[in-house]
Amino acid sequence: MLEKLELDAPGIREFLGGSEVRALVDGVAEDIRARVRAKLTPGTSVTIKKYSTDRGAASVTIADVRGMAWQARDGVLTRAAGEAGIEVKDWRAG
Repeated sequence: MLEKLELDAPGIREFLGGSEVRALVDGVAEDIRARVRAKLTPGTSVTIKKYSTDRGAASVTIADVRGMAWQARDGVLTRAAGEAGIEVKDWRAG
């Protein structure tokens, strides 16, 4: 029986900041971008911004003045992320 579980915080930090996680995040961002593009008018620019915090991260943006309206009305970004298996939470909800 397991009596004590110790997390290796430095090892976890190293793994999350590593190239495998970066590649996974980048792949999911590309998947979401493709799903967003499929919901919009052909030729609409959808961009990916890759960045790092304590781990690899990425954002997908509709680079079109109509992007906010499409998200507000149709939830295109939220739906595309959900279809890719990502749970989207309102950052203001805590």
